[in-house]
Amino acid sequence: MLDDDRIPRDPPTPDVPTRLRRAGAGGVATVEKTLAVLEVVADRGGATAKEVSEVLGFPLPTTYRLLQVLVGCDYLVHLRARQRFELGYKLARLGVSLHRQVGVPVPVRQRISKLHETLGTASYFAVYRGSDVVVAHVADCATHPRITPLNFGFHEAGHATAFGKILLAAMSREDAAEYLDTHGTERLTSTTITDRDELEHHLAEVSRRGVAWEREEFVPTKACAAVAVHDASGAVMGAVAISTPDREVDRRRAAEVEHALRSAANEISRWLRTG
Repeated sequence: MLDDDRIPRDPPTPDVPTRLRRAGAGGVATVEKTLAVLEVVADRGGATAKEVSEVLGFPLPTTYRLLQVLVGCDYLVHLRARQRFELGYKLARLGVSLHRQVGVPVPVRQRISKLHETLGTASYFAVYRGSDVVVAHVADCATHPRITPLNFGFHEAGHATAFGKILLAAMSREDAAEYLDTHGTERLTSTTITDRDELEHHLAEVSRRGVAWEREEFVPTKACAAVAVHDASGAVMGAVAISTPDREVDRRRAAEVEHALRSAANEISRWLRTG
């Protein structure tokens, strides 16, 4: 789970029907449909069967059947008096389990807070789970707020975020190409790098320098920078990052940010190696 429940959430996923069409028929499609129902109920803060049916385009009998499966497994509860379905208690157990897996040790949290105070920027610790970037801890304040939108995981913005660029730069050329084939290079702002050749050249520079920057590529008016964190084997397991108004980043400020990020990332890497 994210460290702070103040982080805003995105609206319901718009491409669920597209994903379902790709799933085809059979058991996989049934699982996809069941999970899509769960996502709609979660995104809407509860929903009636009719609302779920309309959002997903499922026949009402199919929707009822899938809802009852989720109720039977305790992933949803049926509030009969209100004819609504809401999230069940088993999801809380899953959340606790996920938090245990990506929980941030106190020394790491303290180091991210120190980075926030030193630079006067929102500061982040992200970990990589497969090909997903999970923002595990954020240190910010009213004067230096975090970027928004900021979800638990970034699925399709790796090419446009400093976190994601660190991950992509650490991959082999083949793995990076597969990642981009899967997730795409959507243009999020007017400065997002969407050309694959240009992005490949940019990632080579990230790999060479050991620091990733994005200037208004993910969110207008914001700049972000990140440096890799390594595990005991030397593999990239996450990143330390900051975000700040782009207008405040001149050459001198960029050098200050990079120095502070490298220092924080090195300290956290050492702590993770030794415990």
